[in-house]
Amino acid sequence: MARELRRVLIAPERLQALGPEQCFPLLLEEQRYLAKVLRFGPGDRFAVINGCGALWTAELVTAEQARLLALEQQLEPPRPSLVLAAAVVKRDFEVVIRMAVELGVDRLIPLLCERTAVQGQVRLERWRSIAAEAAEQCERLWLPQLEAPMALPDVLTPSRDAGPAFWATTRSPVPLIALGEALAAVPDDPSTVTVACGPEGGWSPQEEAMAQAAGWIPVDLGPRILRSSTASVAALVGLSGWRGSRFGL
Repeated sequence: MARELRRVLIAPERLQALGPEQCFPLLLEEQRYLAKVLRFGPGDRFAVINGCGALWTAELVTAEQARLLALEQQLEPPRPSLVLAAAVVKRDFEVVIRMAVELGVDRLIPLLCERTAVQGQVRLERWRSIAAEAAEQCERLWLPQLEAPMALPDVLTPSRDAGPAFWATTRSPVPLIALGEALAAVPDDPSTVTVACGPEGGWSPQEEAMAQAAGWIPVDLGPRILRSSTASVAALVGLSGWRGSRFGL
């Protein structure tokens, strides 16, 4: 497939019953994007992704309908899965979402902490829309899972298949280890790797104690005090680079 084809994310349930050359209706926002932003007309081709690893060539049939032409690519989900639990911040959280998607996050958990200070209501649907737009822009075939906001105790509770989990901090009841060193000690085939970054005011002593009791490893992101949003991006840069160098993803 030519790289220059612009991508449109279509929910997988809208495509699962379609075969080659079958048409499907476009939503109003998709119609506006293709006609008004890209200035496409009937016969113009674009790429369709379903957020689950598949990529098709598609053709605009009318302003309201498109047709799948050929399945070009089908990828398995990346492994290990990268999980970022990022404290919701007053500013920049939408930027964190966009950058996390571009950097390869597979699951993003908006984190509510004791010192979380959020202006306005949590805007989950908008956040998911931003994640979808970022996935289209950076040409990802897998749309990351963006969870509803969770309290820290719910995130700290390990699942049966949970892999290594780190929490970024500048102080800790136990000695800190650099994130890179911690990642170098990760087993060869973890299913997930998780990092949590706290709010503007930092983790509370109670939260630090909970993380330590849950077996999470405190890690240092460097010699400077980072903004909460910067810390989230920096931590994910470390995870993404580690996965790329070790697993080629």
